Amino acid sequence: MKVLVIEDSRTSLLLITQQLAAMGAQAVAAADGLGGLAAWASERPDLVLLDVVLPDIDGLEVARRIRAREATGQWTPIIFLSACATDSDLERGIAAGGDDYLVKPISEVVLAAKLRAMQRIAAMRNSLLETTRALDEANRELLRLSAVDGLTGIANRRQFDATLESEWRRSARGQSPLSLLLVDVDCFKGYNDRCGHLAGDECLRRVARALVEPARRPADLVARYGGEEFAVILPETPVEGALQVAEALRAAVLGQAIPHPTSLAGPLVSVSIGAATRVPVAGQPATSLVTYADKALYRAKRGGRNRVEVAASVAPLSLDLSRGVA
Repeated sequence: MKVLVIEDSRTSLLLITQQLAAMGAQAVAAADGLGGLAAWASERPDLVLLDVVLPDIDGLEVARRIRAREATGQWTPIIFLSACATDSDLERGIAAGGDDYLVKPISEVVLAAKLRAMQRIAAMRNSLLETTRALDEANRELLRLSAVDGLTGIANRRQFDATLESEWRRSARGQSPLSLLLVDVDCFKGYNDRCGHLAGDECLRRVARALVEPARRPADLVARYGGEEFAVILPETPVEGALQVAEALRAAVLGQAIPHPTSLAGPLVSVSIGAATRVPVAGQPATSLVTYADKALYRAKRGGRNRVEVAASVAPLSLDLSRGVA
């Protein structure tokens, strides 16, 4: 145990350090308050024995400064040394950040008992801090897992809903455009029926990976919306930018070159995408953006799949770069 002794009396300092050495403790000595603060910062002792009366700043001020400089979760037991031990002295010491009092001249038996008590308190506190840190880490991991889709590893529906609400409010404050893409894997039921559910799961994982790369900005969110449907939130993105990202997503999925023996849209797994862009207005819920994007997605599927459609109320444009602009 490393003990910092801040004591201006050379006689008392020598006596205390000898007592500590007899107990197997390592003593670090300082003769004034400022020197004691410097030693505390450099040595990081396990305990401070602090004289109340010092030649520069008093022990109460030293204790206050130690407490003010301790990092979050850090605690150094402080035992005051004084020839006075009235109730008011004790109250002032505790208020300044002290933990106990020793009356001079110091009894070796009492000092040893105080050290053991502080060791036990420090050990229990450290154990509690370790448990708290472990719980915090576990809670952070649970929070992360609660926001992740178990199959694809991207954000899940819960995270999508929360992010959409948050970005909708932020866009409303800044009056900036918010875009949403709804992405549906074409003819996925037929793929599952023909290739099996394990192949279907792997297909969804590959589609998810393909969708993440084009939506690369930190604020963009790619989520599994449900089943074979995905959603992409694009903050501060006008309709032109949303269409560019949507086409990049469509091409990225085709680039996976996953054979689809039963698709009506082509020989490879493809996606249909509905895009919607809004600058939020008062009284309009965030879910309205989903409604617009869903209508556009319906048109994309009805129009032959493997294409991008934008919500007609935003701009009457449909995009199918595999066949040109419609």
